[in-house]
Amino acid sequence: MTEPIIRVADIAWGRLRSPDLDKQEEFLTRFGMIRADRTDDKLFMRGTGSSHHIHVTEKGDEGFISLAFRAQSEDDLHKLAKEAESASDVEDIDEPGGGKRVRLTEPNGYTIEVVHGVEEVAEIPVERPIYNFGNIDKYARGGELWRHEKGPAHVMRIGHGVLGTPKMEECTAWIRHHIGLIPSDEVYVEDDKDKIIASFNRIDAGKDFVDHHVFLYVSNEKAGLNHISFEVPDFDDVMMGHEHLRDTGDYEHVWGIGRHVLGSQIYDYWKDPWGRVHEHWADSDTLNKDYGTRYVPAEEGLNSQWGEPAPMEFIHHVSP
Repeated sequence: MTEPIIRVADIAWGRLRSPDLDKQEEFLTRFGMIRADRTDDKLFMRGTGSSHHIHVTEKGDEGFISLAFRAQSEDDLHKLAKEAESASDVEDIDEPGGGKRVRLTEPNGYTIEVVHGVEEVAEIPVERPIYNFGNIDKYARGGELWRHEKGPAHVMRIGHGVLGTPKMEECTAWIRHHIGLIPSDEVYVEDDKDKIIASFNRIDAGKDFVDHHVFLYVSNEKAGLNHISFEVPDFDDVMMGHEHLRDTGDYEHVWGIGRHVLGSQIYDYWKDPWGRVHEHWADSDTLNKDYGTRYVPAEEGLNSQWGEPAPMEFIHHVSP
């Protein structure tokens, strides 16, 4: 594998296009995000973490626009602009949160934004009861009752993005060369490790631990967004967020609740008003360089440790 141009530090946001920003904000608020800013034609939503925003919606015909990743330095932006084919110049981000970016075009024609210097904000504290784990400390919450007010999940941060593609080999090579992601698990079919249908990629942080995956390509006849995923504090938050969205009666549930095999997250998937899939998750595996890369047959890798199997509607879903 050739040396990447840069190695990004994390995912930053997903960017969609919707015809009704009020309707989009209502969904995202019920999903557990908080408005960071809004202009006449753009909506910026945050989580409880320090990122100014983790979700951007532009007003217009429904569609998927881009995923953004954080560069480790402004120097990396200049390096990308100089060395990456068809990269934009380093440009100021004329949006709330500011910062600078370089825009790349991945092989399906979608934009990958690489950003640096975006404003950080004060974290919003989220009080969660302590778990009395029977095999660790049954009395950790001694004398305190588990009580939590009903309502939306508490989205903390964006966790990963997933794109469908008919160009698996070209796309995985592209994302690794341009922004330095590395493969955690490669899912194959027909007992042939060259027939990869899903590629789980993580941040390359050496000995430091990172989430099992920050980005996936999944094989699909059509290109588009499969889903965007957001981390919440714990299992109960996934469950309470599920019930809150269910009780509105306004949104389509796609898959969950269950626990993945690859990444091990407890997951729950919902469609926004225009069919774009958003995931809540908690409790990911974290890896470092010692893990390397594994090749996993599809019947294992795309299964759940508990919960229902993935519906075909989810597996084949893309939002162009």
